[in-house]
Amino acid sequence: MNTDFLNSLILEDIENPEHPSDFESGDDYAVLILRLPELTEQKEVRIHSYAFLTRRGECYRYDRGAGEFRLLGTFEDLHRLLDAKTDRLLRDIRQYHVEIDRLEESLYDDHAPRNFMERWITYKKDVSLINRLMFHATLSFELFVGYGKKSDNFDELAYADILEHMSRVRDLARAAMEKLDNLHDFYRAKVDERMNRNMYWLTILSAIFLPLTLVTGFFGMNTGGLPFTEDPSGTSKVLWISLILEGLFLVAFLLMNRPKIRRFRRDAKEL
Repeated sequence: MNTDFLNSLILEDIENPEHPSDFESGDDYAVLILRLPELTEQKEVRIHSYAFLTRRGECYRYDRGAGEFRLLGTFEDLHRLLDAKTDRLLRDIRQYHVEIDRLEESLYDDHAPRNFMERWITYKKDVSLINRLMFHATLSFELFVGYGKKSDNFDELAYADILEHMSRVRDLARAAMEKLDNLHDFYRAKVDERMNRNMYWLTILSAIFLPLTLVTGFFGMNTGGLPFTEDPSGTSKVLWISLILEGLFLVAFLLMNRPKIRRFRRDAKEL
């Protein structure tokens, strides 16, 4: 197809697969560029760029391999193509919601998988990309629908349905992002709680062995004049002194931390 009527800047945008979704119109033509996400069989998000040209009631699709526009058909043929792609996008984003719901249930049941953060990052990256792409695609397609209303053979209701599907994909992706943020906050709270509990027990163990460490360090000094060095029962006496000091320290520690111990036990039962 001869594209001499197109502006050179528009041609550059069409040929650039990285160009974001856009819409441009002229006296008797309109160009629609859509960058849409697609989920592969390996559950990876891939970006595909499509460029369409409508002129005098006919629709053309840009063939990147040949570097030219090829006749697609009427507005009905363009609708059929875009409708299939938006339906697939809806299925893909719903599948993400199913996977995120499963991850949420495992976290609430306290059976979070070991690769929780790895899966969380993957889902977050994918749905963020989908939301970003669909935001621009929806704006561009809305302009295209407004332009198409001027044509006689343009089915406004059919294209409005595609626009609604695009908006729904965008909204579902945003909802998935918000759910993932909530999951991350809850996961971090559980991790922090486990860390606090481990630090609590570590503190108790350190406190229990503190008197023993003190006694061991004192009687282990390499100096003269230490008590019980000449006493045959010196070891037994040092042992009893250690146990008495340990008991006194432990009682004092428990009395001073009684409110914290009660609160800790209550939080542990709730978890």
